[in-house]
Parts: sequence; C-alpha cells; structure tokens
Amino acid sequence: MAKASDLRKEVIDIRTGRRLGELIDVEIDEKSGRITAIIVPNEGRWFGLWGGGPGVVIPWTKIVCIGPDCILVEVDRPASG
Repeated sequence: MAKASDLRKEVIDIRTGRRLGELIDVEIDEKSGRITAIIVPNEGRWFGLWGGGPGVVIPWTKIVCIGPDCILVEVDRPASG
C-alpha cells in the first residue's frame, strides 16, 4: 500500500523531457476511491504556493510510470493555431 506522501515527486513529460513540477494534489473518485488525476502547479506559481491559479490537472490515464524519484507522464500537446 502506498501513502499519498509517496507520490510527492517531480512530474516529467516524456514527450519533451520538460519538468512540470512536483505533484501538489490528486483527484479521487468518491465512489470508487481511486485516483483519477494528479495536479501539478501552474508555471506562474512561486514555489508552488502563490499565483498562477489552480494547478494543471493530468488524468491518471496519462501516467506512464511512477518511479522512485519521479512520475513520467505523456501529456497532450496544445493545439497550435
């Protein structure tokens, strides 16, 4: 059994190698009790504390691997236009 504190790791996009920040929260389905998404800070947040509005939600299905030091995700690229 893992603890929530075990998930406080750096989140990295495997497509770009970009560090998205440290996981700050999770979304949990109340009926199933399962984690449905992880949340990382917006870029505008200072040390993950102030500004930048709510965090960026990454669906659980986008997680590729949870390793000992980081969480690898494959996030969709924003549409250009």
